[in-house]
Amino acid sequence: MKPFAEWLSTTAPSVFIQEHNAWAIPLIQSVHIAGIAVVFGSVFLINVRILGLSAMDQSLQQVSRRYSPWINGALYILLITGLLMVVGEPVRELVSFSFWAKMLLVAVGTLIAVRFQRSVRTQESAAKGLAILTFAIWTCIIVLGRLIAYDHVWGSWSPADSL
Repeated sequence: MKPFAEWLSTTAPSVFIQEHNAWAIPLIQSVHIAGIAVVFGSVFLINVRILGLSAMDQSLQQVSRRYSPWINGALYILLITGLLMVVGEPVRELVSFSFWAKMLLVAVGTLIAVRFQRSVRTQESAAKGLAILTFAIWTCIIVLGRLIAYDHVWGSWSPADSL
């Protein structure tokens, strides 16, 4: 992966981001973090409804329909800004245990989201376990995203440790 990351760091988009690092990376990261806040907040609000802690005057489908567009839109923003961060700092991102663990959880979270959407339509009780699991996964994704900058905490698990 390191040779690919090094090659990617020499491409025009990567060089552009690197040369404008004073504003490009902070801007991309800020938009990425705002997208995470929208997803996490929306998932939280749906989850508290599923768990019966709030919005009990509305059906789960109503609450889900209200926040799903926000989640979907923010996920597109996260995809774009995430790709830009990888292009801008490929060696830091792609040679990182935290990055790959985060990507694994994003894939698992996506599969659970699909399952969740089906369970919302069929049975609310099955959604309770998925709500807790989804919240835990998004919490781990946030923590792992932050740990990318501190990947050395994983010791020998981190490919960055051998660079």
